[in-house]
Amino acid sequence: MSLLVVGLSHRSAPVSVLERAALAPEVRGKLLQDAVSAEPAGESAVLSTCNRIELYADVDKFHAGVAELSTVLARHGGAGLEELTPYLYVHYEDRAVHHLFSVACGLDSMVVGEGQILGQIKDALAVAQEQHTAGRLLNDLFQQALRVGKRAHSETGIDRAGQSLVTFGLEQLAGDRDVAAWAGGKRALVIGAGSMSSLAATTLARAGVGELAVANRTVERAERLTRILTEPGGPGAAHGLSARAVPMDAVAAELARADVVISCTGAAGLQLTGAAVEAAVRGRGGDLSLLDLAMPRDIDAAVHRIEGAHLVDIESLADASATAADRPESSAGAVTADVEAVRGIVSEEVAAFGAAQRAAHITPTVVALRTMAADVVAGEIARLDGRLPDLDDKQRAEITQTVRRVVDKLLHAPTVRVKQLASEPGGAGYADALRELFDLDPQTVAAVSRADTRAERPDAARERA
Repeated sequence: MSLLVVGLSHRSAPVSVLERAALAPEVRGKLLQDAVSAEPAGESAVLSTCNRIELYADVDKFHAGVAELSTVLARHGGAGLEELTPYLYVHYEDRAVHHLFSVACGLDSMVVGEGQILGQIKDALAVAQEQHTAGRLLNDLFQQALRVGKRAHSETGIDRAGQSLVTFGLEQLAGDRDVAAWAGGKRALVIGAGSMSSLAATTLARAGVGELAVANRTVERAERLTRILTEPGGPGAAHGLSARAVPMDAVAAELARADVVISCTGAAGLQLTGAAVEAAVRGRGGDLSLLDLAMPRDIDAAVHRIEGAHLVDIESLADASATAADRPESSAGAVTADVEAVRGIVSEEVAAFGAAQRAAHITPTVVALRTMAADVVAGEIARLDGRLPDLDDKQRAEITQTVRRVVDKLLHAPTVRVKQLASEPGGAGYADALRELFDLDPQTVAAVSRADTRAERPDAARERA
């Protein structure tokens, strides 16, 4: 089996295609189940964010795997396969590992170096574990990706090059002004209470907005968020932020009061229509700034044409990011020493991951060999008991220990060496050679491998209980 990723992102597809291909949270579990039920895939995980949709799988056939994963993505998104195909990218084996590690470090983000992607990778792994579609390979891969991302942020200054997508969006709204100076004292509305909306509310609170309303279908979630923002030591406590939770049916009334609106709900339909925004702008008699971080979009694109409304959405951010990358003085475009250092970390970690996976691949064969040797020793001791029935327990124990020591010494050097050789590029063939030389039963090796995989699954203990 080999690692394969099929996906599309802001780098490969226009925002209009990303929007149609977006996966609703409730379909991701079914997507994973469909992926593993297909013949080529044994494991699956999906990384779905506002600017990328990627399906990871452990496959035994490359071409069949690409075809099946592409079909699954199209089936569960809103775009047909013919529309998706020109924008899909494919990474395989080490290149797939390199891609995920780069993503985890923020090197592939719209805003280089942003750290929010780590939480999204963690969520992707959690969903795959809940659906029981993440086995040894994807558990190892995603957990290692999280460690690589944390290492990049702790060992380099990549944070200086990056920022959150929320901050980047607010900078576009603020224009030439500092975000804190622009936002200070404003009335804000955040629609949604998920991870991105929580980050948006926190960023606004730190920027010094005077009032903040959080609208969510589950009001309790919005209430928890507002308590965190205003409690002692919270991001809004220092300047006396007034924050409240409101139901979704109160959005229209809040829209008429707000100076700044940020929406990121993950819902399938529009949360703010052009007519609703136009009415709010007309009623308040002043400009209204809106930031839409949802994919598909929460705010009608027609708002771009409404006088007095300033809308920044994912498409606007993609354009702004591309423009910034063209400016030599921009940290988003310059190949800084920090970015180069992170690339070095990624390359180092990809090599280490590959070596560990190749070494792990031969372990079931080594275990099967030692199990066979133990069975041979047990058989010979039993035969000896039949031929020398007068041996006492001490003599039998000494003979048994001696035979075991001989077998262990004979197997020690070759098994240690074969693990070393297997960890090197091209070392996968050593497991096959070992099975052939010692005539090991393939089913025994497979049984060991399945047992090891089950023992490493996070949900194995719960299943046993």
